[in-house]
Amino acid sequence: MIDLKPVCDEVAGLLDGVTGDQLGGPTPCPDYALRDVLTHLLGLTVAFRDAARKDLGPTTDNTPGNVLPVLGADWRAVLARQLYELAAAWQSPDAWQGATRAGGVDLPAGVAGVVALNEVLIHGWDVARSTGLGYAPDEATLQASRALLTPDDAMGPNKNSLFGTPVEVPADAPLLDRVVGLSGRRPDWKP
Repeated sequence: MIDLKPVCDEVAGLLDGVTGDQLGGPTPCPDYALRDVLTHLLGLTVAFRDAARKDLGPTTDNTPGNVLPVLGADWRAVLARQLYELAAAWQSPDAWQGATRAGGVDLPAGVAGVVALNEVLIHGWDVARSTGLGYAPDEATLQASRALLTPDDAMGPNKNSLFGTPVEVPADAPLLDRVVGLSGRRPDWKP
């Protein structure tokens, strides 16, 4: 089991620092404005929460390319709550057992938990970079994400395609920069 609480808390801590005039701004995801990254986080927190609970249905069947949820006026409170619920759902040992579904894909529950952690970590970095906010995820989260994104890890082929083609980063770069590079992003990206 991996603890999603530290990264969910880190991302929730960013939300009050996001201003309304930043929502239309660019992000490291070329096709997504900040508003889109936040709505993606709204959708994935529900999908992976329900995947942990094995509550399979519409929320776990939606593919990431489908229409994003609406970013309502209360998005900060809603996303903070959903991040908390996501972390809590993956605290249960049962969440990590058997199979589940997220994004319309059936996969081992243990893999789904690490993918959920990685999604929150990387999209949290997107938010932080887009807004100029500080971002300091914990070491265990970074190590789990690195293991998921490293092509020679035992979790399966082509997993680095979750976000994009890896970007070369020096081996002595900070671990966050190396993980970001593995996700297909440039650690030095600026809006």
